[in-house]
Amino acid sequence: MPGEYVGVSCVSIGAGQGGSMPILARVTIVDRRGQVLMDTLVKPTAPVVSYRTSTTGLDANSFDNAISFATAQATAAKLLEGNILVGHELWKDLSVLGIAHPAVDTRDTAVFLPFRAALGTPNAVVGLPTLIWHFMKRKMTMGTDSAEISRASMDLFRSHQKEWEACIKSGQWPCALPPTAYARCFS
Repeated sequence: MPGEYVGVSCVSIGAGQGGSMPILARVTIVDRRGQVLMDTLVKPTAPVVSYRTSTTGLDANSFDNAISFATAQATAAKLLEGNILVGHELWKDLSVLGIAHPAVDTRDTAVFLPFRAALGTPNAVVGLPTLIWHFMKRKMTMGTDSAEISRASMDLFRSHQKEWEACIKSGQWPCALPPTAYARCFS
């Protein structure tokens, strides 16, 4: 399926001092129609300080049947390789997955300049629920359901895909740069 659009979203939990270091807890990858290609819980790779239960819905008992990080990473890498990634704040997903991806093969709704301009926020990352409401008149739950986030990001991208791809084809990259701290996530 090379060159296909795939939506990706990850849920992280907290390790390290105060739970400030995000580690992968769940990864979801969907195809362009929102069909799940991968949706799995991932065993923590470090002692967990915060499960971030109020937003993740996860706790210590959630990982009994989880797969290893290495397995999740390898499976995700295989599904993402050669494809165009669609998501919201993809730099966070790629960072917790420990995977780099060609920047030209990403479509990140968080940094799409026409969305920011339409909302009058040229320098701010706007949350996905706000974008979904403004551009699609659809409500999203506020939790961290990576399947819903993957599908919503893909739907939002598809609703503006012609404009997005036309910008790229004309040689105008239509997105702001992600935070420089995440440059390692893009090849």
